[in-house]
Parts: sequence; C-alpha cells; structure tokens
Amino acid sequence: MLPLYTFASDNTSGVHPQILAAIIAANRGHAPAYGDDSYTERAIALFREFFGEDIEVFFVFGGTGANVLSLASLLQPFQAVICAETAHINVDECGAPERFSGCKLLALPTPEGKLTVEAIRPLLARRGDPHHVQPKAISISQTTELGTLYTAEEIRALAEFAHREGLFLHLDGARICNAAAALDLPFVEFTKNAGVDVLSFGGAKNGMMYGEAVIFFDAALARKFPFIRKQGMQLASKMRYIAAQFLALLSNDLWLKNARHANKMARLLAEAVSQIPQIKLTQPVQANAVFAILPREIIPLLQQRYFFYVWNEQTSEVRWMAAFDTTEEQVREFAAFLKNELEREA
Repeated sequence: MLPLYTFASDNTSGVHPQILAAIIAANRGHAPAYGDDSYTERAIALFREFFGEDIEVFFVFGGTGANVLSLASLLQPFQAVICAETAHINVDECGAPERFSGCKLLALPTPEGKLTVEAIRPLLARRGDPHHVQPKAISISQTTELGTLYTAEEIRALAEFAHREGLFLHLDGARICNAAAALDLPFVEFTKNAGVDVLSFGGAKNGMMYGEAVIFFDAALARKFPFIRKQGMQLASKMRYIAAQFLALLSNDLWLKNARHANKMARLLAEAVSQIPQIKLTQPVQANAVFAILPREIIPLLQQRYFFYVWNEQTSEVRWMAAFDTTEEQVREFAAFLKNELEREA
C-alpha cells in the first residue's frame, strides 16, 4: 500500500497553485534565453527590494547547485569550508562540494546543528602551514538540518569573527522562508545586515517546483559567477520559468504565508505527539521540522501509511517535516494513528 501522506520532506509537497499559475502564464510565446528575459529582470528587481540595490542575483536549478557554486566562487582548491557535521553540504550532496570546488569540508559536531566561534577557532591553528588545507569559508544553514534557528546576533558574531580572520560566511537558505517567518524578521536582518557574504536562497521547499537563487552581497565576489554557473551546468536556457516562480513566491507575501503555515503545522504535530508517553522530542521545534525518538518496532508500521525518514538508526530518531500544504487534519490523523499503534503494541 502506498503511504497515505508523507512527512518526509517539504520537498515532497506539490507546487503552490499560484506558482503553478505563474509558470503557465510565463508559457506564452517566445522570450530571450539564459536570463535575458523580462521575467528574470523583474525577479531580480524584486529580490533587490528585499535585500538592497547593491546585490547580485543568479538563478540556478537546485539547492546543491546553489551551495556548491557559491562556495566554488569563493575558494581555491587548497582551501577549506568549515561547516556543521549535519550540514547538507556534508551529508546530503554526495561529495559535490568537494568534487566541484576541489576544497575540503571541515565538519564539526554540533548538538543543535549550529556552529559557534569557540568551536571554529581551533581549526585555524594551522593557517600558513602548506601541509594543511587552509580554512577560507564558514557555511551555516538557516534553518539548520536539525530544524533549529540561528538568531541574527549569532550570525553576526560568526560573520564578525570570519571577516576578522579573513574568512567568508556562506548561508545555506534552503528553508530561509521558514526561518524568517519563525524569527519574525526581514530576510536582510539575518543575512546581509548580519554580515553574510553569499546566500543560497531556497524556493523548492516553500511551494516552488524547482529553482534557487544565489545572492552576493558584495558585487566584487560575483564577478566570476556567470562563468562558474555555466561551467557548473546550472545556467538555465529557459530561465523565465524559474524567475516567474520567484515573482509569484515573493509577491503578496506568499512566501510568508506558506512558511508560517508549515511552521504552525510542525508545532501542532509536536504538541500532539508530545502527549504520547513513548515519544521523546529531541530538538526544539523552531520552524517546520519535528525530531523525535520512538520505539524501533513501531517505525515500519507507521511507514506503511506515512512516509518519513529515520534520522538516526542507532537511536530510532526520526524526522517529520511539515509543508505549505500540510493540513491540521493530516497532522491529527497521524498523531492518532501513532498513538493507537503504540497502544496496540503495548
């Protein structure tokens, strides 16, 4: 039997109807290729309304492409990127950052998926030693892969440290809309104004079909990127279809409505399952992710009806994600099914 519903990822949701309509509307006649179209021009102008006129914006197909090419544009092959052990670039990108940039990832264990200056500092001890890779960038995720959030102040502290030490700060914003909604802050406050150098701005996890944006807050850092994007196979010929989606997402607060709803559904799910004695939440629910430990034997039974990922096989920790189209009914039905199955197995 196919799963009734998936809590596996916000990637598994459909496309928001307004975004799908925007794709259809863009599908009229011909338009210049490779980003020379009016849709791309207007989408970039809209990003500048959020982040300021002095930014450079480039559209790519997906999150891995955005992250890999962002980092490749900043580093030489003998340099390294410092990231959390749980970071998407370290766990879920099949070695792409290291293959295509030639740089090493230096991954640090973190209890909540968040890097700190204190944890990073020891990795700088061998700078200048030709026997060791040279740290040149810090990459953080907002939200983190554990569903937690950096405050604007925490990001600013990392950026100040990075720049003082001659490093760049990259932010993987695959779920940046969920973060902004949860923090109740404009995007610019915890990115550009906090000292981030390059941002991967996600769309697919918040209602888009596909497409991400790479945003440089220093235009000088973007000079090589048009060539890196092309060589990295991320230059879309029919770019208007990515741009049209961002036009819809960033207009009339659709991004915010989608993200707030997903975050609300995650809180509802956390509240419902936390009432079940056998369930232990392992991370604070700050955006649209719920992490929990549950009895190992119940997982296969749940997955017959609800698809989701086991995050840690050893501890039976699972991850449940809410999306823009998750409903209260789906959340309550899942929690009730989980409770009934546990009672039946007891």
